[in-house]
Amino acid sequence: MVKIDRYMLSQLLWLFGFFALVLVSVFWINRAVQLFDRLIGDGQTALVFLEFSALGLPRLIVTVLPIATFAAAIYVTNRLNNESELTVMMSTGTSPWRLARPVAIFGLISALMVSVLSHVLVPAATEQLNEREVEISSNITSRLLTEGEFLSPARGVTFYTRAIGEDGVLKDVFLADRRAPEERMIYTAAEAYLVRNGDGTSLIMVDGLAQRLTVADARLSTAKFQDFSFDITTLVKSEAGVGPALQHMTSDMLLTDWAGIAETVGRSTGTVAEELHSRFARATFCFVTALIGFATLLVGGYSRFGVWREVVIAFLVLVALDGMRGSLSAPVLANANAWPILYLPSALGGIIVLGLLWTASGARGQLRRLRGAT
Repeated sequence: MVKIDRYMLSQLLWLFGFFALVLVSVFWINRAVQLFDRLIGDGQTALVFLEFSALGLPRLIVTVLPIATFAAAIYVTNRLNNESELTVMMSTGTSPWRLARPVAIFGLISALMVSVLSHVLVPAATEQLNEREVEISSNITSRLLTEGEFLSPARGVTFYTRAIGEDGVLKDVFLADRRAPEERMIYTAAEAYLVRNGDGTSLIMVDGLAQRLTVADARLSTAKFQDFSFDITTLVKSEAGVGPALQHMTSDMLLTDWAGIAETVGRSTGTVAEELHSRFARATFCFVTALIGFATLLVGGYSRFGVWREVVIAFLVLVALDGMRGSLSAPVLANANAWPILYLPSALGGIIVLGLLWTASGARGQLRRLRGAT
């Protein structure tokens, strides 16, 4: 690799890292605010919040990397153009095709990062995140031990406790059970304790009142008790577990036996094909993104009014190609053999890049002929 390649590549990678860090931070803060409210509001600790944030980062980074790649290519090309470095390079005989080589290498590096994330890290993080969500949803603390709030740990059940002592004693407990259609039960107690019985969990209420309303004849029965045990195992146990899912599988698992995988996860073969090839298409699109930003500004050349027009054009092209990706999933979901169309945005982007570089080369050759004629 010659000095010009190392110089441009170092500039691209440095700006790429900067833009990626800024964009990830912005998107992460926006997501973290909602996540913080949900987890801390459910009684979870800050460590759980940090764990969930870390597990969500790989998917967030995959979304941000193409944007950072495009921004870095635009910024570096514009700076080289404004400082007349591109003009000097081209005046020494360097063709646009040659100048595009370090940008292509940069695009390959970015695509490799996206590939590692899409094929390995994102599936692993998604699986771990879903497992933790199931654990949290079945956690007694998050479902019952929240002071001063009416909670619904299960459909038809309402729970409230005024305060929780340092020793774990629940003060002024209210429990309404409306799950049985023929009766309604309300329990109130001065104190209550959570006790584990093997795999089960019981709520021991002390010094309370039980009220039973029969729906058929609207008869209300009351009974005072000194202590009463209420089985809440079904309330705190999540019915949904983490089953096999395509998003949890690494790409090497999806490469063969689409029919068997589809039967295992209860989906169609088209869904398997779309999940696998969308990961590859995401990486190829990231590669094209870098070249689109570079080639568009290269065609525009130097102007004292700036290159905002070329930047807008490159951005609109990128938005159009990215928007096309979302509409191509439906045919693949219906027919697994249609998976090649997922690469259509990358292919069109590559054709646009070739056309732009060819145009830049033609303009350069015309300029040289004009100079020779004079």
